[in-house]
Amino acid sequence: MTTHALGDTTVLTKRSLRHILRSPDTIITTAVTPIAMLLLFVYVFGGAIDAGSQSYVDYLLPGILLITVASGIAYTAFRLFTDVSSGIFERFQSMPISRSSVLWSHVLTSVVANLISLVLVVLVALLMGFRSGAGLLAWLAVVGIMVLFTLALTWLAVIPGLTAKSVDGVSGFSYPLIFLPFVSSAFVPTEGMPGPVRWFAEHQPVTSIVDTIRALLAEQPVGTDVWVALAWCVGLLVVAYVLALRTYRAKAT
Repeated sequence: MTTHALGDTTVLTKRSLRHILRSPDTIITTAVTPIAMLLLFVYVFGGAIDAGSQSYVDYLLPGILLITVASGIAYTAFRLFTDVSSGIFERFQSMPISRSSVLWSHVLTSVVANLISLVLVVLVALLMGFRSGAGLLAWLAVVGIMVLFTLALTWLAVIPGLTAKSVDGVSGFSYPLIFLPFVSSAFVPTEGMPGPVRWFAEHQPVTSIVDTIRALLAEQPVGTDVWVALAWCVGLLVVAYVLALRTYRAKAT
């Protein structure tokens, strides 16, 4: 981004963040679903699931973190949809500001809001017994992966935010993303799954991302999972970014 675009993005991001601060219930609501899942699976189903040498809350947390992001981006799409449907989007287009800054402000706000939600989920997990001896570098790697994952899903959320015709349409796209971790290694090891389900679980993006985060937090070797996870995150980010910009240009003309 140029200096002009960077300045415009900063101003618009502050505007979006003020909206978040005025209604913190958005972040709380985003964290409620993953926290409820964390409580349910640990205290109701945890005793029946063999997570190996790890406690089940340690095993489960990485998948819950991904679900937290998937829940959070629905609000990003909704905020963008609100700007479009209320006419603010057209008003920004008529102003002497960088067009890309409108999208980037929503994206950066999404990253900040989701990071806050992730912190809330981790704090609840700590109260439930989650423990990790991971060092600073491992935690920074986890944060980096989560930021990449959030950016990828946020740019994906921009598309329905710009094109949806109703509130139901703009929020419905996130449902498959929330349920995708259920067919992965997020909740149970893939070894016990039926053949076709196991193949899908082991070759979809969530499993490699979850396994990488789990290994980092457990101070175990990440192996090739980290490269697969990064490839999925970067690949999805590039595709979503290109499609979002094309959708934006089509909307702006």
